[in-house]
Amino acid sequence: MGTLAVGDFKVRKALYIPLLPENVSHVLPCHTCRGLKKNESHEAYVARLAQNLEDEFQRVGPEIVCAFMVEPIVGTALGCAPPLPGYLEAMKTVCNRHGALFMYDEIMCGLGRSGTRHAWQAEGTPSDIEIVGKTLGSGYAPISAVLINEKAIEALRRGSGCFTHGQTFQNIPVNCAAALEVQRIIKEDGLVSNVARMGALLSSLLRERFDAHPYVSDIRGRGLFWCIEFVADRATKAPFPATLNLVKRMANRGLERGYDISLFAANGSADGWLGDHFLLCPPYIVGESDVEEIVKSVVKFVESVFEDEEGGVGEGDGGWLV
Repeated sequence: MGTLAVGDFKVRKALYIPLLPENVSHVLPCHTCRGLKKNESHEAYVARLAQNLEDEFQRVGPEIVCAFMVEPIVGTALGCAPPLPGYLEAMKTVCNRHGALFMYDEIMCGLGRSGTRHAWQAEGTPSDIEIVGKTLGSGYAPISAVLINEKAIEALRRGSGCFTHGQTFQNIPVNCAAALEVQRIIKEDGLVSNVARMGALLSSLLRERFDAHPYVSDIRGRGLFWCIEFVADRATKAPFPATLNLVKRMANRGLERGYDISLFAANGSADGWLGDHFLLCPPYIVGESDVEEIVKSVVKFVESVFEDEEGGVGEGDGGWLV
């Protein structure tokens, strides 16, 4: 319930709102595709987001805010949305001004996924507390972890001297052993560097094939953490109707014989409910030929789904092609 309250992925959250704690509030995300105003510079946008956070501190009461949490690269909800230069530092400055902890959720984007050991390292702005998971055990064992800095450790020392918390599946030796082995392989095989190299190639090929696509609004990401967002109108960025189930159909098409690719389909990048995007998150061990094959498969299933619509397969949804 706490995690749902902190996050804002509305599709997952809406059903449970009556049960969620009310001592959590949200501010504007750093989302240049949707949030950057016409003729607004990146610097001005970052300043506006920092002011938005400051205003929320003042609205709630700075003396009762314990922490601010952010995904350095937003995952499912916005689709691999990276921060603008200076954004994370600006948010941290506001937190430091009021004595609040600055926290990162790097469950999806961390531990090498974005081409650096920690996603924040590309920006050079560490946090007080960082949450990691997913690639920690890489699917071989369910495990996550909380990383804390000296500031947080010193606060514990001044208090009870320990972190009094627990849950059923903590400190399981076999899971820790699996995670340790995964991290050893990542380090010894230089896989984070491979993520950076193959990510650059994936970025280049995706942009080459989709930059001019009439229904692609944005291609964004970093490392091997990429997203393509689709819109009905590139000029207005109007999303497709939800009844079309566009990216879900793309995901299903990708699993069919002859397409042979699994992707992460998501919705809500436009307003929390509408907006179609999918994530591409290849394994750290991919090579150039693998990346080229991935992009070929993506092009193939995207074209196939849009050809279905143009051929009238989706006419029951009211139509949308212009």
